Amino acid sequence: MSTVAIVGDGPAGLSAALLLAKNDHRAVVFGQDKTAMHSAQLHNYLGIGEINGSAFQAVAREQVTGFGAELHDAEVTGVAAENGRFVVRSESGATEADYVVLAAGKRARGLAEELGADVDETRVLVDTEYRTSVDRVYAAGRLTRPNRSQAVISAGAGATAALDILAREAGKDIQDWDTPPRE
Repeated sequence: MSTVAIVGDGPAGLSAALLLAKNDHRAVVFGQDKTAMHSAQLHNYLGIGEINGSAFQAVAREQVTGFGAELHDAEVTGVAAENGRFVVRSESGATEADYVVLAAGKRARGLAEELGADVDETRVLVDTEYRTSVDRVYAAGRLTRPNRSQAVISAGAGATAALDILAREAGKDIQDWDTPPRE
């Protein structure tokens, strides 16, 4: 079981936390619920007719903690690679992690730069799995698509990063399929 520190508690961060926690990895989310979702009204989130962004956040946070993810109401002040792991420093202390997922919108760009990830003038550069140029560091959501941001895309990016971490830990491709109970 790995420990994944997730910086940001919007759709990308919570989606990553959900998949990781439900697959028995420790997902530690840092965020103060100050996401742009609180200014959103969702009409285009697949499977949901319409929902207010704040209501979406409440449901998502409850779902994630229900699967065992840890939510820390704390701002991250720094991230560093130390002794083959990452140390995430926040107002509430330090947390060691095997992986980092940066999903805090534009605010996390400085953390990506601090870790040495490749950036351009507007975004953190990632591959198709949302891996940055730094091994075991991912970036998802508005941080990678600042001018083309959308909640369902951000959630998918967080899920993609989580599946890549799960596959890496398992040493094989992973599919996260849930099936209904048999009658």
